[in-house]
Amino acid sequence: MDWDQIRLFLAVMRGRSLAAAGSRLTMDVSTVSRRLDRLEEGLGVTLFDRTREGTRPTALAEQLLADAEEIELGVTRFAAAGERVETKVEGVVRLTVPPGISDVFVAPHLLELRRRHPGLSLEIDATISYADLTRREADVAIRTTRPTSGDLVVTKLVTTRELPMTSKAYARELGKLKRLEDARWIAWGNDLAHLPGARWLCEHGPSVVPVLRTSHFQSQIAAARAGLAVMLAAEPYESVGLVPVEHARSLSEAWAALPTGDVWLVGHRALRSVPRVAAVWEFVLEKFGALR
Repeated sequence: MDWDQIRLFLAVMRGRSLAAAGSRLTMDVSTVSRRLDRLEEGLGVTLFDRTREGTRPTALAEQLLADAEEIELGVTRFAAAGERVETKVEGVVRLTVPPGISDVFVAPHLLELRRRHPGLSLEIDATISYADLTRREADVAIRTTRPTSGDLVVTKLVTTRELPMTSKAYARELGKLKRLEDARWIAWGNDLAHLPGARWLCEHGPSVVPVLRTSHFQSQIAAARAGLAVMLAAEPYESVGLVPVEHARSLSEAWAALPTGDVWLVGHRALRSVPRVAAVWEFVLEKFGALR
């Protein structure tokens, strides 16, 4: 039994499919399947029932999960031990952050961070994929969902409410909105129809036919800022040239139900005091503190 086999087991447990495990491990599905076969043969047990819907862990696999996570934590602490001897803010920090937040609230401030710490380099993963900090896929994360497992340090950055926003000209044209159907709307693509803002629009404007559907947040912002339509965006996005749409009393109930959410700063406990990681952590806290 070696660490790669433990990693494979954890990836399949967390992904619940060979494809998802392969994505985590940067392997193709056939390689994951062969290695899982060897793992089960070596142990002489069945760990997963493979179905068309994915891989379902057996009762034995569920029992082994805690031990595997303990081994993972030990490996992470071992890898981090050498990094704690750093004394200067220099080297690479890997930051994972949702694309809309990265574009507007992180990237524009990187020159200031560089001037403070010339020896620091950043690698930013600004995708909607989920980087696993416990497996050292990133050093620091900005997330809209609070993690519930892992040896992590978690700090709330800001609580925001989503608002219908558009360009100043289109907001003036709309005046006080009496019905959601009276405005043109921008909506998320079908792949992100589960997001709170998408569900709000479906619930309160069931007959609304969006003039634009896209899961690319920057395209939503650009279209709304140009006056194409109204989009749902968190309050701090007023800073990019959007203005809230006013509403009449008839929409008070819908406005009261607008979704709210938190943004979290997350890091691995073993790396929190490493100088390069601490520098990025404090910088993010400072910049998001201005949004409160």
